[in-house]
Amino acid sequence: MKKKIFRVSTVPISLNVLLKGQLNYLNQYFDITAISGGGEDLEEVRNREKIKIFEVEMQRQISPIKDLVSLLKLYFYFKKEKPTLVHSITPKAGLLSMIAAKMARVPYRFHTFTGLIFPYRKGVMQKLLIMMDKLLCACATNIYPEGRGVKNDLIEYGITQKPLKILGNGNINGIDLDYFNPDLYSEKDSLSIREKLNIGQNDFVFLFVGRLVGDKGINELVKAFSELPRSSNQNIRRNILLLVGLYEDDLDPLLPGTIIEIENNPNIISVGFQKDVRPYFAISDVFVFPSYREGFPNVLLQAGAMGKFSIVTDINGSNEIIENQINGTIIPVRNEIALKLEMMNAIKLLKKNQDLKNICRMRIKNMFEQSIIWEVLKNEYQNHVVNN
Repeated sequence: MKKKIFRVSTVPISLNVLLKGQLNYLNQYFDITAISGGGEDLEEVRNREKIKIFEVEMQRQISPIKDLVSLLKLYFYFKKEKPTLVHSITPKAGLLSMIAAKMARVPYRFHTFTGLIFPYRKGVMQKLLIMMDKLLCACATNIYPEGRGVKNDLIEYGITQKPLKILGNGNINGIDLDYFNPDLYSEKDSLSIREKLNIGQNDFVFLFVGRLVGDKGINELVKAFSELPRSSNQNIRRNILLLVGLYEDDLDPLLPGTIIEIENNPNIISVGFQKDVRPYFAISDVFVFPSYREGFPNVLLQAGAMGKFSIVTDINGSNEIIENQINGTIIPVRNEIALKLEMMNAIKLLKKNQDLKNICRMRIKNMFEQSIIWEVLKNEYQNHVVNN
């Protein structure tokens, strides 16, 4: 009989997007159940991954009464179903499921830290977040930082004395190289996509994919782009900045001047959220990701898989995926001058070096291909639960 393993996240979109394909693969070897708040995403997980699901609403924010209700629901479900292993991947789900699993005496309690919030908070809120993560780790049996940067922060802030193990080269699901494949888009396809966006064949396209918020470095990106000099390369008609993502005005709004520039600069094209980002990678020349903080950004794996050279800031995750001057360049955080210079350098570099596309894709293939991550995780599970 297969051992029961529960995968838990706060909201179902994390299971649906971050673990796509992984749960179906693991279900061949274990009896997998996905647990999170309900909704279309959770139903999609059940249908696509062909696994069981269980709904437990969990608040992303601190909400003592609702959190207690969620904790009790998880405890009673664990007590009834008796899983061998519970594995959580998001902060609130991690805290609640690790406490509930310990109370229910689940033998193995895994948590993966995909990113940390407390290093970027101050005062009472930081102390509260640190206390919550310490409690999470106290209840977990195994702790997995998604990358080296996350691991270093856990050690620096003294969150736990337990061993911290990075699976493979980091990341929680790897990248599907068959899906993120530049060969799926012919030159004719790319030209057609460019035409629809009013981008010329000889325009040089800088791409950003993500939330259009201050923490992603959008203020610096827009300012650096607006100050780029006209290219001296006669083969380049104009520079284009293509933004793919939504604003979050209620959480982290952009500066008013940034919004005005985006709306009025004819060379900045904002297309909003797109479920399939591959066409935008296909028509771009350079990916730019000047974020202030990350855990292990999947979008950089996508960019590399699509053969794109990336300009990134020196932060957790980004500096683990990008090897400076090999598959991208690394610049200081919040530095629009350095960003502008590297954008100018990238235009010259890419026009000279046509082999960069293969170099960027091969680095991702060798380190983060999905099958590698899945196999490592399967072995980790088997090493713990097979004899239980």
